[in-house]
Amino acid sequence: MDNKDAEKLFFIPFNTGGHWLLLAINPIREIVYYLDSLGNDWTTYPDMKVLIDTVLQVFRAQRDIQTSRRGANSITWIKVACPQQRNQIDCGYFMLRFMRDTLALGRLKIPTDYFEEFKCAFYTKDQVDEIKEEWCQFMIELNVCL
Repeated sequence: MDNKDAEKLFFIPFNTGGHWLLLAINPIREIVYYLDSLGNDWTTYPDMKVLIDTVLQVFRAQRDIQTSRRGANSITWIKVACPQQRNQIDCGYFMLRFMRDTLALGRLKIPTDYFEEFKCAFYTKDQVDEIKEEWCQFMIELNVCL
């Protein structure tokens, strides 16, 4: 709760039970950016939505923010039109790439049609391989692979 009034994005890699997607949350504005490389809507995962909405409501309560009953459900979910995967196995790498792209730009908002700098319908094999290599290097530096 340090700096609880500072605007930030919190990244939550979320596994639905067989698929990775990314949630980027701005708790101050109560906005959840939903990035899914399979193109599913968040309503596909109702338990995830209930969980995240509850977390934001608890955060609101800890900040002593009073809302009307109508405002209690004012959490905004935004589906981002991010690059889509062409297979059933690269979702984790896409999720990492979405996170990296957002961090690289240092922005607190994610456009609904993704970032102009990284916009594409699909990542190329080289773009996916790049994030795989970065992930491997990160794990090696942590000595996780020993």
